[in-house]
Amino acid sequence: MNTRKINLTLKSAITAALLFSGSSLAMDSRYEDRSGNLVADVPSDQSEWISPSTLIFAYTPVEDPAVYADVWSEFLSHLEKTTGKKVRFFPVQNNAAQIEAMRSGRLHIAGFNTGSTPLAVNCAGFAPFTMMAAEDGSFGYEMEIITHPGSGIEKVEDLKGKNLAFTSQTSNSGFKAPSAILNAEYQLKPERDFTPAFSGAHDNSILGVAHKDYDAAAIANSVLNRMLSREVVKEDQIKTIYKSQTFPTTAYGTAHNLSPELQSKIQKAFFTFDWEGTKLQQEFERNGEAKFVPITYQEHWEVIRTIDTANNVSYTCS
Repeated sequence: MNTRKINLTLKSAITAALLFSGSSLAMDSRYEDRSGNLVADVPSDQSEWISPSTLIFAYTPVEDPAVYADVWSEFLSHLEKTTGKKVRFFPVQNNAAQIEAMRSGRLHIAGFNTGSTPLAVNCAGFAPFTMMAAEDGSFGYEMEIITHPGSGIEKVEDLKGKNLAFTSQTSNSGFKAPSAILNAEYQLKPERDFTPAFSGAHDNSILGVAHKDYDAAAIANSVLNRMLSREVVKEDQIKTIYKSQTFPTTAYGTAHNLSPELQSKIQKAFFTFDWEGTKLQQEFERNGEAKFVPITYQEHWEVIRTIDTANNVSYTCS
């Protein structure tokens, strides 16, 4: 693979891109951040706390939801035992539907993908507290721009005149990071220099490149690695021309208005789950992930908020 590991300083990318004006990263007025950690606090009025008899869990819609209902089944059983609640897996088809489900109170526990986490925090009251990591505590994934052999694309500059697949506008690796990088480092803009397309999901983009429906695509290599491991695509169908710095992966957390006692039990479930021999281990060890580690949105998502500023992203909620 002709992979270029970048040394991009995102703040300098912002300066180069000249995209800062007008971005809005403010939290929706329905939530209150009394602690100053950029995440909605539990409502000060205890009458607004909820403790549903059935908890709804959703995993980020990066691949076939039916596959992941089974992958998460043992963890959800553990979650039921730890909380004393029934737990149901909610298959979401896109990021917008997942955010709206939490905003409307229909979703209580979720894993939001890297790029949609800020929107979920600011518009849906999402309170992230963990993500997956390797046994040594390391975590993250990279954005890769991939193409197929024979596309005529050997380096990023060759994207001129080609079509490039993104996933969705809320995705970090599938849209926001590559948009900032292509503009800042290569002065490549959609429509002017290449034709953008939106596939809806990372697996769709990867399959589209493998089947030569797209000339190239920006994807999360964590998804690519799992698909290669399952032989959904083969290595000789994919060629990487760009690899980014490491980003945080899916954030897991709760709706802000769950009672503090219930939130504590949910957190305990994540941190006491035994991965050994489970379907969760079988699926995510493909990325080297082996446990859940504590995170803070304020610290671990700083780079993602910087990318959003570079892309003039607004978290204004409708």
